[in-house]
Amino acid sequence: MAPEQAPLNVFLVEDIEVIRDSLIVALAEVAHATVIASAQDEVGAIEWLRDHPDAWQIAVVDLFLKRGSGLGVLKACHGRTARQRVVVLTNYATPAIRQRCLQAGADVVFDKSTELDAFLEYCPPGGI
Repeated sequence: MAPEQAPLNVFLVEDIEVIRDSLIVALAEVAHATVIASAQDEVGAIEWLRDHPDAWQIAVVDLFLKRGSGLGVLKACHGRTARQRVVVLTNYATPAIRQRCLQAGADVVFDKSTELDAFLEYCPPGGI
C-alpha cells in the first residue's frame, strides 16, 4: 500500500464568499488540497504572505478584489521558493490580462468560468 500523500497547502485570495467557499470544497474533493488561509483584499494577502512565506505550495489569486488588485499580490510572491506556484483564477482571462499576469509573476492563468477543470487538474495531489 502506498503511503498517503500530504495535502497540497493552498493560500486563496478571493473576495466573493460564495466563490471562495466553492473553491475550498472543490480543491479538497478534486485536488486533495487544503486551503490553509484566505484573504479578501490585496493588503491582507500581502501581509499573510509576508508572515507565512513557507506555509503554502500554491497561491490562488483573483485579480479584482474588494480593495486592491491581484497584481499587487503577484508582485508580493516574487521571493517564493521553487516549490511554490502562483495561479491566477479570474473571470477576465483575456489574452492581454493573461500576458500581464505572467509578466507580473504568475505561473499560469485560468478563467473561472471556462477553465475550472483545468485549474483543478493543475493542482497535483500531494504537492508540487
